[in-house]
Amino acid sequence: MTRTLIKSASTAIVTLMVCQASYAGELTLYTSQPDADAAETVAAFEAANPGVEVQVFRSGTSDLMSKLAAEFAAGAPQPDVLLIADAVSMETLKADDRLMKYDGAVTDGFDANAIDPEGYYFGSKLITTGIMYNTGATEKPATWSDLTGDAYKNLVVMPSPLYSGAAAFLLSGFVEDPELGWEFFETMQSNGLTAVRGNGAVLKSVASGENAYGVVVDFLAMNAIKDGSPIGFVFPPEGVPAVTEPVAIMSTADNVEDAQKFVDFILSDEGQKLALSQGYLPAKASVGQPDWLPAGTKVKVMDISASTVSPKVGDNKKRFADMFGG
Repeated sequence: MTRTLIKSASTAIVTLMVCQASYAGELTLYTSQPDADAAETVAAFEAANPGVEVQVFRSGTSDLMSKLAAEFAAGAPQPDVLLIADAVSMETLKADDRLMKYDGAVTDGFDANAIDPEGYYFGSKLITTGIMYNTGATEKPATWSDLTGDAYKNLVVMPSPLYSGAAAFLLSGFVEDPELGWEFFETMQSNGLTAVRGNGAVLKSVASGENAYGVVVDFLAMNAIKDGSPIGFVFPPEGVPAVTEPVAIMSTADNVEDAQKFVDFILSDEGQKLALSQGYLPAKASVGQPDWLPAGTKVKVMDISASTVSPKVGDNKKRFADMFGG
């Protein structure tokens, strides 16, 4: 009996060692970063961590969440680590015990609003959403409410919250704002707002003149302006929502050690400088600011609690889809 138990235990240990060996150096990342940014991030991480090979699946945050939900239902979640647009999606995963706490993460100098105080996810940058306009347009918008006016009828486009995590965060933040609420979207529906698949589609539409005005993330518009695109960008004085592109380790991660290395890299000065070089506002202010942000520019970030809006995102998306189509 004793010999049998010892043999079984030995077999289990050997099996575990074989499994660990098969995962060492193999890391699976799900990310909503643009393709070029994801490729740069992975290349820089692999260069800093020789022997680790990252497999990437990239899509919009909402698509990734749907894919994860299907994998959870099948009992086979694939990623070790996530790098997605917004804290709201991370809050949903955290509430379902899908994330692993990482007490060893070094977050000194990071924006407090970007970091989960319990250590389950960590924001890497601040990505705000404002208003873009084609420089050939008749009007130059200044505030969110301007977009509801007659001069903007059938001329405004925004990314669908069903695809974009940043747009989902904007939607949930706006409906919680007493000055905007669902009334803003109801008015925008009457004014002919169009919802498209993502921020890139919004940029293309406004830059080409197909639509005169767009709701879009800051870095896409600002970098396009720097490249000579005929567009302008406005940070409305009422405030702008900001997502933090957080990174987190899955509670079901096969390769925890390398997943922690990935988080460490994203939060390191090297990782933050990479984000800066890609045109983002890093979550660690001491690293610097992107050159598209003019010195002295004041950006008011709306006070949106991820933990407050997270339970309502699903219902908000459904209502938005009923209004603007899926």
